[in-house]
Amino acid sequence: MKTWKYKVLLISQIILIMFLFSTILTHSQTATNSSTIQQLNQSIQSILNRTSSYPAAAVPSWLDTGSNAWMLTAATFVGLQSVPGVALYYAGLSKKKYAVNSALMVFYAFAIVLVIWMIAGYSFGFGYPALLSIHGYGIFGYPVPAWGGLFEASETTYGPSGLHANIPTATFIFFQFVFAAITPILLAGGVLERMNFKAWMVFVPFWSLLVYSPVAYWLFAGGWLNQLGAVDFSGGYVIHVDAGVGALAAALAIGPRLASERRLEAHSLPLILAGAGLIWLGWDGFNGGDPLGATVDAAIAVLNTNIATAVSAVVWMLMDMKFFGKPTLVGATSGAITGLVAITPAAGYVNGWEAALIGIASGSIPWMALYWLEPKLRVDDTLGIFSTHGIAGIVGGLLTGVFANPAVTQFIYPGLTGALYGNWYQLGIQALAAAIVVVYDFAVTFGLLKFIGLFIPLQAPPQELAIGDYAMHGEVAYSELLATIPENAKSKEQQIALPKKEEEENNEE
Repeated sequence: MKTWKYKVLLISQIILIMFLFSTILTHSQTATNSSTIQQLNQSIQSILNRTSSYPAAAVPSWLDTGSNAWMLTAATFVGLQSVPGVALYYAGLSKKKYAVNSALMVFYAFAIVLVIWMIAGYSFGFGYPALLSIHGYGIFGYPVPAWGGLFEASETTYGPSGLHANIPTATFIFFQFVFAAITPILLAGGVLERMNFKAWMVFVPFWSLLVYSPVAYWLFAGGWLNQLGAVDFSGGYVIHVDAGVGALAAALAIGPRLASERRLEAHSLPLILAGAGLIWLGWDGFNGGDPLGATVDAAIAVLNTNIATAVSAVVWMLMDMKFFGKPTLVGATSGAITGLVAITPAAGYVNGWEAALIGIASGSIPWMALYWLEPKLRVDDTLGIFSTHGIAGIVGGLLTGVFANPAVTQFIYPGLTGALYGNWYQLGIQALAAAIVVVYDFAVTFGLLKFIGLFIPLQAPPQELAIGDYAMHGEVAYSELLATIPENAKSKEQQIALPKKEEEENNEE
């Protein structure tokens, strides 16, 4: 009996000692335990995300792998819009002898914009903190390189307010690059068939840095126009007004095509259709990626994009039938593109029937601008980029101020409402933002080209234009064109002779 009591007492003392020891240990390792719990949670999350086989640093707690996957995919879709989308589209719309030049202008712009984007463009347009702020309103960031390994691997933080997204900065840089690239690519459509390629090589990187990046900061990154309340869901102003107004200014600065060539001669309808198809479906990444994640609003934006595009294409065809007697493939693709442009600033802010109304406006107003307004301007805008992108972008931006629907904006921008829902200020600030972008873009584009023109001729020599691709690049898109090239033009040592007819027409100019 006594032995049993001693055993009970001994066991009680042992339990008490263990309890005290565990209490002391727990108290002394609170910080360590907290870290352990955090690591445990991260491990559990990595298992759920099926990323447990990667190093822990590769899948940090802030990373949403689903959103990152969608954003990389969306960026690739947008890149395909440019190469080969717009390259094929512009090549098909150009005269046969300019097909190579048109495609190469697109291809070069895509490449050089990435170079300038990494050197200075991204940080200038999205950098945090701001280099210049006026009374708290962000103007632009620091134009510094954006290729540091730790920086690219960090969580996305951008703009004057330090906005966040749960994707790596590298993904965000690439996504924003394809937007930056397509803007001067679209602008090229206004100056095809006459711009000196060397002048184009100098113009594109400087234009991207001086025009695109600042406007992106104002309307994409939370800069001063955003701070005043202006919105641009995915680039109606930043991309399309920039491209359209820039095309008008560039066409004015460079001058018109040869007198005998001032008409549209689309030489390949299959190329046009292939390019337009890539542009249309690539736009799902264009607008669907703007929420910066795989969200409800991304799905709404994709659906609205396709609704507006389809309606706009049909309306444009009806306009052609009404005034020209028959629908055309070129017209149908033009209408689809104006629909894509106009829905871009509104895609994630409106519902389906509002997207359809935007499609009606984009299929008719840019049509009238192209055929009734542009001829009166007497500016040789080769593919009508001012109307199909500039006017369509303004139409879409203003209608965003009308139709921004709180039932939709709750998923991306809670509190945003348009004039239709009682907020007339939104329409006013959208109009002000459009005016500012138009004036800034036109002035800088025209001034930049005139400055470049002091050192490099802006327009290719008439004797090169008379021959086309072979004189410009030493190659042709179609072998049968070689038979039309004078023998003396095939030798680099011999001067290319301008046909007498072209010379007389230019003298009459």
